[in-house]
Amino acid sequence: MRLGQFVTEGGVQVRVWGETDVLVVSTPIPGVLRVRLAPQARANGLGFPRLTEKRSFALHPDLPEPERLSVQEDGETLQISGGGLTLQLNRSSGAWRVTGGQDGGPERELASVLDWSGDAPTARPAMTAERFNLRRSRLSVAAPEGAAYLGFGERVGPLDKRGMQLTFWNTDCYPHHTDTDPLYISVPFTTVVQGGLAHGIFVDETWRMTADVARTNPYALDFASAGPELDVYVLAGPRPADVLRRFADLTGHAPMPPLWALGAAQSRWGYRTADDLRAVIAGYRERNLPLDSVYIDIEYMDAFKVWTVNRAGFPDLKAFVKEAAKEGVKLVPIIDPGIKLEAGYDVYEEALKNDYLVRTARGDVLVGEVWPDPAVFPDFTRPEVVAWWAGRHKLFTDAGIQGQWNDMNEPACFSLAQPRETEGKTLPYDALHGSRSHLEMHNAYANPMSQASRAGYAKYSPEIRPWIISRAGYAGIQRHATVWTGDNAATWSHLALSLPMIGGLGLSGIPFAAADVGGFGGDTTGELLARWYQTAVGYPFLRNHSAQGTVDQEPWRFGEPYTSVIHAALELRYRLLPHLYTLAHLASQTGLPVLRPLALHHAADETALRTDSQYLLGYGLMVAPVMAAGHRGRQVYLPAGRWAAVFNLAEFGAVHDGPAHVTAEAPLHTLPLYLKAGEALPLTEPAAHTTQARWPRVTWLAHLGETGFVGQLYEDAGDGPLEGRSTRLIGDREAGRLSIRREAEGAASLPEQRETLHIIGLEPVREVQGAASFSYEDGVLRLTLPARWEEVTVTWVE
Repeated sequence: MRLGQFVTEGGVQVRVWGETDVLVVSTPIPGVLRVRLAPQARANGLGFPRLTEKRSFALHPDLPEPERLSVQEDGETLQISGGGLTLQLNRSSGAWRVTGGQDGGPERELASVLDWSGDAPTARPAMTAERFNLRRSRLSVAAPEGAAYLGFGERVGPLDKRGMQLTFWNTDCYPHHTDTDPLYISVPFTTVVQGGLAHGIFVDETWRMTADVARTNPYALDFASAGPELDVYVLAGPRPADVLRRFADLTGHAPMPPLWALGAAQSRWGYRTADDLRAVIAGYRERNLPLDSVYIDIEYMDAFKVWTVNRAGFPDLKAFVKEAAKEGVKLVPIIDPGIKLEAGYDVYEEALKNDYLVRTARGDVLVGEVWPDPAVFPDFTRPEVVAWWAGRHKLFTDAGIQGQWNDMNEPACFSLAQPRETEGKTLPYDALHGSRSHLEMHNAYANPMSQASRAGYAKYSPEIRPWIISRAGYAGIQRHATVWTGDNAATWSHLALSLPMIGGLGLSGIPFAAADVGGFGGDTTGELLARWYQTAVGYPFLRNHSAQGTVDQEPWRFGEPYTSVIHAALELRYRLLPHLYTLAHLASQTGLPVLRPLALHHAADETALRTDSQYLLGYGLMVAPVMAAGHRGRQVYLPAGRWAAVFNLAEFGAVHDGPAHVTAEAPLHTLPLYLKAGEALPLTEPAAHTTQARWPRVTWLAHLGETGFVGQLYEDAGDGPLEGRSTRLIGDREAGRLSIRREAEGAASLPEQRETLHIIGLEPVREVQGAASFSYEDGVLRLTLPARWEEVTVTWVE
């Protein structure tokens, strides 16, 4: 490969080309370098030497003007700099490397591309497996020894994907196992961590693609795509959190969820009528179990026809939504993309008339089978279809529905009327989305479907924050929906898998992700369900969901002691809501996940980097659940810092200095929690359901560090516009004295609060000024704070 010619275009793009290949460099935002690689560009119809414009389903649609670039030519080397990063290109070989230092990090090599190449299209037999070149474009990036590779979307296995072969092809996979790949969500983005420093690599290609993560060649990360190009982004660090912030700026931030979506949810494939749901809600209320939403599966539809209601089971949907609302419960219905092929069915007739459907390679409407049989599929990759689907949401908004569950949107297809070559239960490779093949559009399909959902609620219910959950997705899905890990199973292994899966999605730029509590398939047990609820105390959202034909798994189904254990776990979840809601707000602003693997904040710690059986809820609250049958304790890893045992947020125990492994005794009713010194958590009292994110009673739990502590609280109406207030609780420690104050931002008017403050790590107190009352017992100082307090000082004898 030789790339002899180059030109700078508008000062913001550099295009380099040779006889057949084109490379284009730009900097879309500071700290991110884009390198669009088009091998065999002329033969592949991409335009030569000027490439045709490319549509991205991942990037935020309103990115700022790109950064300006400077170019230096030194023989065969071309040096292109912009946005704090520099690309050095060897024009003889095509190899290139990116260097840079951001946010105080050292100048260093971020990515070194060893080779990139591609094939021109060839004539292949029309109906053979060989007619699709799934390795049409290839990229090899150096994989330094010891580097960890985090992210890559929804995956099983450990957080570090080094040594794995990954496929990007959204797949309806049930059941999945500990080695199943691929799954439902494809995000070709990884955070590379070495020696505590991080950078990101994102390949923005929706085509079917694979990543060999130093498996075949232990020193190379190799991508192979069925598409004609590879669109590569290199993101600077220096910390994993910095990489995630840049990825969120590039692909868009997740919207702030409504408060009710963070409360407890109950779901089951098998709730068939409004009476079934009434019984579920009554079961929760009679037992004083918190509940904020119920999800309804496909049985509410008329013969599985989307955008219809089975009037026998739900004679008045709007009235039932109002009835549930009186109990503090929201209704979240399912919607699938498959449309029943039925003459006279208005959704089908409109889609057919307006040519909104996916077609076969021969131009016929593609017909398959999902829950409706036969079924056809909307082509969401076209804006006019997105607008049409958005308009259909009026059925829900007119009924007062505020949340939606987009399922089967890989898209799933059980069988085809005219079998063609495909991979898994989906549409054939050569199905057409306009002029583009399904091989290219498959991974993107769920994004515009969820975009349509968000647009529908914005049009008809602009005063709310809609809650949209999607089973499938591609990079950028976080702008439109949250996700869950799909159809898991009621097994201990799937409980344990949930943490690296949710954590991996968070490290892939999707800050709101969760797993079905109790397991979807198979029969759960009382112990498994109880331990799963404890594990899920810090899931970004908490939904109990199961399949028809399995045992009922509402919290009370297994009797005592399990009902009481689950009740305590749910109350703990609701006590944590001020902290969870604050983390949700931070996620919407920064891209950092709610549930955080230890690797996010302890990247230089090799043990923390590969620990995935516990997690951080924010920066300093460690959650270490028991996830094995019959176990009544576990080993917990505590990274550097001082950690106080605060089991169940009620039992204040030993203080440990990390890094260290400690043993946590955890009978069935106990969830091991540890609070890091320097942290303060906002808590509240449990309730039957959420109301507003303006808590009249707040208890701060603080662990005093060497310099004091800091806590953060975000409050607003819990729905609607983000018109809230952020409060920082600051405790400054110096020479036997602690000064405590608040700093607030935001003009929102909030109710007068009753605040208490519990401080761990203090010596016996000599004097307290500014508090309404205080007590000191067993190393914990408890302060009752007066209304509109400004400053509290505590002194002690050191």
